Amino acid sequence: MLDTEAGLPALREVIDGPLHEIAGRFSRFLADRWPHTALVIFTRECTGRPRKVAGAPEMINKITIAELERLKATVEPGRPLSTTATIAGATRTVWTVLDPVGTLLVLFPRAARKRFSQPAELAEIFGIVVTSIRQQVAQASPDYLAESRAASSERARTIAEMVAAHETALVSILTTLRSTGLDDRHARLAAIDSASGALVALRSAQQSDLALSEESAMAAFARLRKEIRQALRHHGAEIEFVAPPKSGCPLTGEVAYAARAMTRTAVLAFTTQSGLARLRIAWTCGGKSLRVDVRDHGSGRLDMRSLRRQLDGRARTLGATVDLDAVPDWGSRATIDLPLDPPPDRANESRLASLNRRELEVLCLITQGKRNKAIATELGVTESTVKFHVAGVLKKLEVTSRGEAAAMAQAEGISPVAAAVPIRRHLEI
Repeated sequence: MLDTEAGLPALREVIDGPLHEIAGRFSRFLADRWPHTALVIFTRECTGRPRKVAGAPEMINKITIAELERLKATVEPGRPLSTTATIAGATRTVWTVLDPVGTLLVLFPRAARKRFSQPAELAEIFGIVVTSIRQQVAQASPDYLAESRAASSERARTIAEMVAAHETALVSILTTLRSTGLDDRHARLAAIDSASGALVALRSAQQSDLALSEESAMAAFARLRKEIRQALRHHGAEIEFVAPPKSGCPLTGEVAYAARAMTRTAVLAFTTQSGLARLRIAWTCGGKSLRVDVRDHGSGRLDMRSLRRQLDGRARTLGATVDLDAVPDWGSRATIDLPLDPPPDRANESRLASLNRRELEVLCLITQGKRNKAIATELGVTESTVKFHVAGVLKKLEVTSRGEAAAMAQAEGISPVAAAVPIRRHLEI
């Protein structure tokens, strides 16, 4: 049974902290009694990050949501199970618990033949953790919202990039197969060549994404020109490329990659128009931004809504502006301005967003100049509890005094007389 002297305080530490770190805290709590190499909590309630993982990176990085869904379907709620399952790309022994609300726990035991001891107690402990997760999701504290939004944005960005890569490969293959200038044999050979090239590119995508070194605008454009020519080599449209000057300022890897990706997205959207005869692709690099300009002299019936939806996510992330214009029977144009400088430093705001609901209330009262006793009276808690929360505020904001904490809050536009609820709203907007 759980040792109430040491076990309960340790369990409190598991559920009292940022939600995105709960898997690591829970893994450490279980390590002695249920030794494992990795742990996964799978919950659909956390839309931003349904997989919460801890343990060996070479294993947890391979675990997919599809594998967890299949495993979940084999476990009965409230009935812990030791079983074998295909997970992280291999057949493994796992200990699983499915809470009645639908949240799944998966442990990878250190020894495959080790007996699954005291499964009922593990299920009870996991139930407490699940309740904590549900409460944090329901309260939607600023730290949870920030983490969830960041995870959702990252997943959406990754999916969009994968779709773009596949779309480019498929367009290349389809234009080859549809080409009236190639017979069946040559069309088949060209399509095979396109598919092989796409596979090589996808396999090396991870290494390419990790390369964040600087690149000249001209070199980045040369890579883009090669990619587009390869993808559209059997398309009938005449394509004009206008490269940026050699003297153009260097681009960070992130900006260079984004510029190529957004240009490809626009070009592929333009090529969906029937009868496209000419396309112009130009980059110009000013002192503060890189401008992408894609235009045609076609039907002017570009699907503006769809293209804007594809471009807006990345544009918001990088602070870019997107201008789309189409005039029937005259032509279409897409202009994208990508700022070269990084977004402004918002370190203070991110630190304020790390505070939980009670810590925000305490910070609000600190900015009003109230001492611990007055704060305790207002919040209906003991003075020692207030001291605990004040210490947490100072630690998370990385300051050493109440005055510094109040100054940081006010620097973010929080008035000394503001109430706690407006503070929370300010941080969530």
